[in-house]
Formats: sequence, structure tokens, C-alpha cells
Amino acid sequence: MSPTTEAPAPSSNLRTRILSAIVLAPIALGLAWAGSWPFAGLIAAASVAMAVELAALLPGHGPAERLLLGGFALVAVAVAAAGLPAVALIAGVAGLCFSLAIRMWRGEPLWVPVFAFPYLVLPLVAILWLRLDPLLGRAAIFWLLGVVWATDTCAYFAGRTIGGPRIAPSLSPKKTWAGLVGGMLGAGAVGFGTSLWLGMGSPAMLGGISMLLAVVAQAGDFLESGLKRHAGVKDSGKLIPGHGGILDRVDGLVAAALGAGLLALFHGAASPGAGVLIWP
Repeated sequence: MSPTTEAPAPSSNLRTRILSAIVLAPIALGLAWAGSWPFAGLIAAASVAMAVELAALLPGHGPAERLLLGGFALVAVAVAAAGLPAVALIAGVAGLCFSLAIRMWRGEPLWVPVFAFPYLVLPLVAILWLRLDPLLGRAAIFWLLGVVWATDTCAYFAGRTIGGPRIAPSLSPKKTWAGLVGGMLGAGAVGFGTSLWLGMGSPAMLGGISMLLAVVAQAGDFLESGLKRHAGVKDSGKLIPGHGGILDRVDGLVAAALGAGLLALFHGAASPGAGVLIWP
């Protein structure tokens, strides 16, 4: 999600970004609305592209390990879409164990698969788990997407308009504290409005939680920026015109989805959708 939260880009590149978003956003929203296997197909396609790009950013990931990472991510997505998220996590652990065994045999660093498999599998399973909720799954996904997109958009315009001190120049030299605050306010508005629309729970609580999730999304943005700097590349790929790779587009969503999944898990509500949306 970093491209939309960075400081101004040339106007031609900005137009390309906007056109890409106009094309891709309705597709994503339509499949999220449909749910079930159409939405799972979108997540499966994303998992393959993410695996390829992530492997390229990490050291020592050859074709076999890319296939292993992408293959087990696909298995996890399919199993989660079938209504077995716990088994999907087991599939991810199995892939991690295979990758660790290969690296131990080669004498290569073990931190790479320890990072790669959770980074890829956990958010994908979390998104599908939330969407599977028969009552609030659709609302939960639209809220999650709305929070991340509002964070990106409001952070971009607040940072561009206000400027000011940068957060972490060594990782992302154009992101400012003003942008972060703007993104949090935008996410809070999405949460507040979602609660009012549902007519359940506390709008103020969901607004506050959405603001915290905006910080998590920005942290995901910085994490992916760190990976790219370590790999010496500007973008994770060239899949999306104006945005770079798919990881450049979903880095904040990856972190936010994991955060939302943990909220749903530990909130102890009757369903994962209620776990993220309904607060006293």
C-alpha cells in the first residue's frame, strides 16, 4: 500500500495509479461481495503473485522454494475457503517445516522461511475466515478494505498537504507524521460509519479500533519497504501499472488482515465478523 501513502509522484504516474485503481477496485469489491469460491479464487491468484514477489525479495529463494511457498499458500487458501481455517494453518506449518528442512540440509539461514510462511499464509487465512462468517462476513471484509483504503488515501493527501517531520526516513523517506494522523482519522471515520450502518455495538469503539488498525497497516507498509530496501529494489514487481507489484498494493492489507484476525480470535465473540465489528 506504500505508493498511495508516499509523497507526491509525477502527475502522469498518479493518473496511472488512479486508472489502475478504477479498474481493479470494482473487481475486488465485486468478488468480496460474492464471497464463497469466487472470492477464494481472487485470494488464490493473489497468493501466487505474492509468493513469487516475496521470494524475490528474500535471500536464497530459488525456483524450488518459490514453488514450495506458492504451492502451500494455495493449499492453505483452498482449505480455508472450504471452511477449515485451522487445517489451513496446519498446511502452512507443513510448508514451513519442508522449507526449514531444505535450508538445514543446505546450511542456509533459517529465518527466511520462518518469516515468509507466516507473512504469506496467516493474512490470507484470516481474510477468508472473516469472509466465511455467514452473518457479518461481507461487512467485515468491506470494513477491513475500507479501513486500509481510507488509511492510504487520507495519509497521502494529509502528507501532501501538511508535510512536516518524516516518520522513518531510512525506510520510507516521504512518509510523514501528518500523513499517519490523516490516515488514522480516515480509518476512524470508516469504523464509526460502519458501526452506525450496522446498528450494533459502539461506533466510538469501532472507530477507535479502526484508527489502531490504521497504524498496523502503516507498519505493514514500512515492513515491505524494509524488505525492498534490503533487496535493493524500488518495487516488489511490475504487475500493476503505477503501483508496482501486488505486495506494493497489499502490504498494509497484509498487516491489517492479520491484526483483524487476531482481534476476532481473542475478542471471543460469537463469530469472527462480530469479533471485529461489534464492541460494547
